[in-house]
Amino acid sequence: METKEKTMITVATRVNAPVDKVWEYWTNPVHIMHWNNASDDWHTTRAENDLRFGGRFLSRMEAKDGSSGFNFSGVYREVEKNKHIEYTMDDGRRVMVTFQPEGNYTHVRESFETEQTHPVETQQEGWQSILDNFKNHVESSGTLNVLHFEIEIDCKPDDVYEKMLDEELYKEWTAEFNASSHYKGSWKKGSKILFLGTNSEGSSEGMVSYIKENVTNKFVSIEHRGIIKNGDEISAGFDADSWKGLENYTFTEVDGKTLLSVDMDANEEFKTYFSDTWPKALKRLKSICERE
Repeated sequence: METKEKTMITVATRVNAPVDKVWEYWTNPVHIMHWNNASDDWHTTRAENDLRFGGRFLSRMEAKDGSSGFNFSGVYREVEKNKHIEYTMDDGRRVMVTFQPEGNYTHVRESFETEQTHPVETQQEGWQSILDNFKNHVESSGTLNVLHFEIEIDCKPDDVYEKMLDEELYKEWTAEFNASSHYKGSWKKGSKILFLGTNSEGSSEGMVSYIKENVTNKFVSIEHRGIIKNGDEISAGFDADSWKGLENYTFTEVDGKTLLSVDMDANEEFKTYFSDTWPKALKRLKSICERE
């Protein structure tokens, strides 16, 4: 049987950002979840990235209406920080990405072998659209930071997952953020959930959020879309925009224990607050999980 020869296609863009920032946004799973889609009716609900030779990556790409989805995954063959990435997708196709600095700009070139199902032109348009989304995300992010926190808990992931999301125990460990902290809604994927507390005036405040992904005992992604101020839901304006972003929980079993990782978007204004408070909240959660 004759096998069609694969075609190598190249897409490119010029990003108004230094190469170290471009590299971070290209490789950090939280950022990947922001930009890795070819059209507005698709999104990436989960991303994993073991950025080293032989390391694996995975992005779960789904239609927002839930009608279809697939894993974009593979293995790294070359990784040179701020310069070059090469990987092989699980279907055997090769991809090469280069990062070329030019002052405060960075040229990103991505070359990939085409598959045989869709027209070459369609594939090129799709990959270029994703690359354009990446450029827009980097250039519009302002002072967005991705903060990372982690703690080892002497319990299996299923126990940590259950207790972290339990309605009553949630109030206990998140009291570090607000003494009256609680949530209303469901942790089911696609569900709306409100994270609430009471301010000094006695009014309800908090976040309007949706569950972007929930893989039982493994991964939870929360998308914050607005705020609650004086009891009202607000989705636009400076205050609301300052809080929008992703908050991800990853549960990894290591020698019978759980490495719980938290990765979240935060602007410069709240970076110090979260850096101080999240470690305290995780210590309290650890105590809850490990107590008899």
